[in-house]
Amino acid sequence: MFQQLIDNVNSPNPYRAVCEQCFGLCCVALPYAKSADFAFNKDGGTPCHHLQADYRCGIHQQLRSSGLRGCTVYECFGAGQKVSRMTYNGKNWRDNPELAKEMFDVLPVMQQLHEMLYYLTEALSLEDTHPIYEQLQKAIVETEQLTNLNTTTLLELHVPTHRAFVNDLLLQTSELVRAKVKIGPQHSKIIRGRDCIGAKLKGASLKGANLRGVLFIAADLRQADMRKTDLIGADLRDADLSGANLIGSIFLTQAQVNSANGDRKTQLPSALTIPAHWLE
Repeated sequence: MFQQLIDNVNSPNPYRAVCEQCFGLCCVALPYAKSADFAFNKDGGTPCHHLQADYRCGIHQQLRSSGLRGCTVYECFGAGQKVSRMTYNGKNWRDNPELAKEMFDVLPVMQQLHEMLYYLTEALSLEDTHPIYEQLQKAIVETEQLTNLNTTTLLELHVPTHRAFVNDLLLQTSELVRAKVKIGPQHSKIIRGRDCIGAKLKGASLKGANLRGVLFIAADLRQADMRKTDLIGADLRDADLSGANLIGSIFLTQAQVNSANGDRKTQLPSALTIPAHWLE
């Protein structure tokens, strides 16, 4: 297990969705309502009508133009393939309808555990976290063990208790990463409140800021300096990140990036990629 942890540090974060190894669980298990993000209503447990026989999305490349941009910003952190291939040993919900509901109930539990593993693995890869390296290793091992529980125990698991334990380590990680950064003039404005919906922050100096959970919906963050920021849980939907510098920011996910707008000049952490809609 510990050798695996070392390997993970030296490779891309392994807790990412690999849709071809999943039985389209998110396309079935999750409900959504007709809105700006979804073109139609869908009940939980009902397959999306775009889901094909091979469990792939029939309009994957046209999701945004088809009114389903909500699908482009969902991230299971690899929980889908874990449930499909390991928890249920390759048994799918179509051929085993008696397992379907349980499988769909297990998915969100596994998703939360894998999200924690995603952040813990990132934290373990950072040089600044050396003082808590052993604690992070232990947390990864314990969280991985939870993902391997039988389905009955998984469904009885009190996830918030474990999340609180993990969150303490992520907070320590954030403090260590941001400790040596000079605080910019905009920080107090951001930290005083989490609501920055539509905020005009073009060119703002936010380097080293704690931006956990900040609502940046439709905010103007063009050319903003967001290096070494903590962006865990920040809502970047429709935020304009054109020309912004997010190098060294932590706990930023591809799903968050996908929900935002930007351009070729936006600088992202090396593990993340510029979404196709930024280049259109």
